[in-house]
Amino acid sequence: MVKKRVPDWLNSSLWSSTPPPDDDRFNRYASKSTTTTTSKFTTTYAAAEPPVEPPVLVPPPAVARQEPPKPEVRDPLSNNDNGSSATSSAEEISRQAQLLQELSRKVINMGELRRLASQGIPDGAAIRSTVWKLLLGYLPSDRGLWSSELAKKRSQYKHFKEELLMNPTEITRRLEKSASLENEESKSECSGLLSRSEITHGEHPLSLGKTSIWNQFFQDTEIIEQIDRDVKRTHPDLNFFSGDSQFAKSNQEALKNILTVFAKLNPGIRYVQGMNEILAPLFYVFRNDPNEEHAAFAEADTFFCFVEVLSGFRDHFCQQLDNSVVGIRSTITKLSQLLKEHDEELWRHLEVTTKVNPQFYAFRWITLLLSQEFNFADSLLIWDTLLSDPEGPQETLLRICCAMLILVRRRLLAGDFTSNLKLLQNYPPTNISHLLYVANKLCTQPARQIL
Repeated sequence: MVKKRVPDWLNSSLWSSTPPPDDDRFNRYASKSTTTTTSKFTTTYAAAEPPVEPPVLVPPPAVARQEPPKPEVRDPLSNNDNGSSATSSAEEISRQAQLLQELSRKVINMGELRRLASQGIPDGAAIRSTVWKLLLGYLPSDRGLWSSELAKKRSQYKHFKEELLMNPTEITRRLEKSASLENEESKSECSGLLSRSEITHGEHPLSLGKTSIWNQFFQDTEIIEQIDRDVKRTHPDLNFFSGDSQFAKSNQEALKNILTVFAKLNPGIRYVQGMNEILAPLFYVFRNDPNEEHAAFAEADTFFCFVEVLSGFRDHFCQQLDNSVVGIRSTITKLSQLLKEHDEELWRHLEVTTKVNPQFYAFRWITLLLSQEFNFADSLLIWDTLLSDPEGPQETLLRICCAMLILVRRRLLAGDFTSNLKLLQNYPPTNISHLLYVANKLCTQPARQIL
C-alpha cells in the first residue's frame, strides 16, 4: 500500500530542537474573537489637490535617532530571539548593500527587489519603509514619479479626513455660513426685517432620515468607540503604541483616524475587530522612517498601503462569504490540504486522531497575517516575505502556516487534543529564518509518495 509521509529533507536534525520554555507572550497573545460583516471594499478616491513638493529618499543615517520624546527606532526590535549568528549578520550586510544598490536605480527592478526582500530586510538598513511602499505598489518603480505620486496620495488622504472626520456641528456651521453669505445680497431689499437661520430636516440633530448627517454621525459613533477600544489594546508591550506619552497618544490617534476613514469609505464592510492588528506593523514601519518628512506623512501613507493589504483578504472579513470558495473557511481548508500533501502523518494525527479542527488555530493565523503569533520584530520579517510575493500574500501565508505545523510536528505527534490546541494557539518562539526556509521548500520541492 502506498503511504505518504514527511519528505526526508524535513527529517533533518536542523528542524528538531528542544522545546523552548513557555514565556509570557502566551498570555499576551490570547485568542481574540473576530467580528465579521458583509460586502467588499468600495473605496473611491476623490480628485487630488494640486501636488506639493514632497521629500525624496535620502541615505539612511548610520545610527538610530535618539531625539526625545520620540523613542529610539530600533528599541522594540532589539529583543530578537531568532538566534542570529555572525554568519547570518554577514549575509544581512551583503543583502543590505544589494537592497540599497537596487533602491538607488532610476527605475527599480521590482523582480530583483522582491527576491531580495523575500529573504528579510535587515533592520540596520532603515529602508523597510521604502521597500514596503514599493512592494505594495504605493510607490512606482520609476523614482522620478515618486514626488508627484506621494503628493497626490497625501493630498487625497487630507481631503478624506476633512470630509469624513468632521463633526456634524462643524458641517452645519459651514452650511449656515454659506447660506448667510448668499443672504447678504438680499439684505438691501429687506433692510427692515431680521434674518433667521433655516435648518433643513436633514441637518437637524433629531432627524432620522437616511441622508441626515446627524443620523449618520450617531450610527458611526458605535464603530468609532469599538475602534478606540481596540486601538488602546494594540501591542500594549510596545511604548510606541501604548503608554501615557504624547508620542504614543499621537500614534493611537493616527491609527483611529485611518480605521475610521476606512470604515466610512467602505460602508459595506466598515470596521472589523482585528483590523487594528494588521494596521499596526504598517504604521510602525512608516512612522519610523529615518526621513523625518516621510515619517510626518506616515498616517496618509499607511492608509493607502493598509487598503492594498486588505484588498487581498477582503473576503475573509465578509460573514456571508464564509462558506464560499473565497471565504475564510475555504482558505483554512486549503491549509489543511497543503499539510496533508506534505505531511500526511501529521495531518491525520491532528485532524483524525486528536480531532484538532484547523479553524481552532488557523483562523487567527490567517485573518491577522501572523501578526500576533510571534514577537513584533519577527512579525516584520515574516511580512517582508508576505509582501514580496508578486501573486499576493495568501499562498505564501499558507505555506508559512504549514511550515509552522511541520516545525513542531514531533511535539504535535506526541500530544493529545488539549496539549496540541494549546501549543498551536500559543505558538512557541522559533527561528524565523528556518521557518521561512521550510516554507520556501514547500513551494520549490513537492511532496513525494514513498512506498
